[in-house]
Amino acid sequence: MINILFISIEESFLIIFVAILIFGPKKIPGIARGLGEGIRFLKKAKKKIKDEIEW
Repeated sequence: MINILFISIEESFLIIFVAILIFGPKKIPGIARGLGEGIRFLKKAKKKIKDEIEW
């Protein structure tokens, strides 16, 4: 079974390098910020639903 969540350091660097090549170094922080906001929103929604179910 292949586990996609665990990647090596070399693979991480390759992914970052390709992302910089595709998007450019100036757009990477904006993309990361957008992903962070999306993840935060999903966590809040999940917590809200969980709290309503447990109440």
